[in-house]
Amino acid sequence: MTTVRIGAGQGFYGDTPDGAIAVAQRGHVSYICCDALAELTMAIMQKDRLRDPGGGFARDLPAFMRALLPITCSSGIRIITNAGGMNPAGAAAAVRNVAAELGISGLRVATVTGDDVTARIDELRASGIALANMDTGADLATIRDRVVFAVVYLGAAPIVEALRQGADVVVTGRVADASLFVAPMVHELGWSWDDWDRLGAGVVLGHLMECSGQATGGNFSGDWWNIPDMDRIGYPVCEVTDDGSALLTKPSKTGGRVTVDTVSEQLLYEVLDPRRYLNPDVVADFTSVELQQAGPDSVSISGVRGARRPEQLKAIIGHLDGWLGAAMIGYSWPHAMAKARHAAMLIDRLAERAGIHPVDKVTEYIGVDSLHGGAADAGAAAIANEVILRVAGRFESEVQARAFPRLATPLALNGPPFIGGGATPQPARALLGVWPTLVPRTVVEQSIEVSVAESPG
Repeated sequence: MTTVRIGAGQGFYGDTPDGAIAVAQRGHVSYICCDALAELTMAIMQKDRLRDPGGGFARDLPAFMRALLPITCSSGIRIITNAGGMNPAGAAAAVRNVAAELGISGLRVATVTGDDVTARIDELRASGIALANMDTGADLATIRDRVVFAVVYLGAAPIVEALRQGADVVVTGRVADASLFVAPMVHELGWSWDDWDRLGAGVVLGHLMECSGQATGGNFSGDWWNIPDMDRIGYPVCEVTDDGSALLTKPSKTGGRVTVDTVSEQLLYEVLDPRRYLNPDVVADFTSVELQQAGPDSVSISGVRGARRPEQLKAIIGHLDGWLGAAMIGYSWPHAMAKARHAAMLIDRLAERAGIHPVDKVTEYIGVDSLHGGAADAGAAAIANEVILRVAGRFESEVQARAFPRLATPLALNGPPFIGGGATPQPARALLGVWPTLVPRTVVEQSIEVSVAESPG
């Protein structure tokens, strides 16, 4: 029976490299897959790229590579990452530069492009692809002049091609999270692209590992207080067999916990319909998953079923969506909540008088209802020792967004008794909206390119 061991190295942009280092040192893996992207992350990276055309990829990628390459190159571990974000070519060049700094010559770094369809929007629409909002049905024409990027979720196939070409490190843009992990399974175990059950198993395993420590006790809503050593939590490692069954565990001498409960919670994370979990490579049936405790910090995963992959791929179009202006003021006992509510009313009056009108506005009381909203405990307001009032508005113009928080500053002396905590005006911030849509996979896949270049030496 053929097997492959794959480890998780990153769950989000800004994650610590410590988990990946432990996987590389003690996970006995052949691959480490790093998921750096989310829809919000793409917007952040596009803002970086607008400021600096050489940017647009995860700024922590060089730090990850400096930490990992000395270990992975000596042990033959291959790295797959979507940290390329909006600029995979720039990210791949950064990886080669790090290798050169470390004296590692001949490192084969692959770049996967084709997910960025920003320049093709009008071409796609002219060909009859509406790019309508998949949630609201709205026509793209309503935001076309404000679009700043458009990316499509790719599957595992171009990564498999990069591995076939001998890449030591594969850098991609917006590849679906789980597909990063599916790729080495397909490459090593010889799965075919229409073996839906095995591909479904791969997506389940990728989904379990894509959020780093979240499957090994991190962010666990059960008895989280009993999770050992969360300061050095171990990231998931899976050993996959050619039939798609697997063992999920973590490196030795790391914190965290791998149980049916921790794994089950991650299995349900960000799932709309567990019977039809849509991925570019397959539609996985999460209700078919069988989990069993196989030993200490070891869970077996089997029985996964899959169905034919979707004919359309999800795309995210980012567009300018106004400006954020926010004011924050802190109040203390006694009557902290009453003071904050009165201040919110005063800010509304001042805004009306100044002719400052947000398109949308959120008023929240941090310490009482900012997390739970209307579900917050009604009694919490009466006993709160401290409350931070935050009033945030989305404005059509930067001028109004800058002016709005200044309205609150005089309340430091002119309003309810004040303790500080943010009365200084905050800078206005440009907002990017997200427009989800669908694109036929054929028109995207024909433009995907895989290139491999070696680090100089």
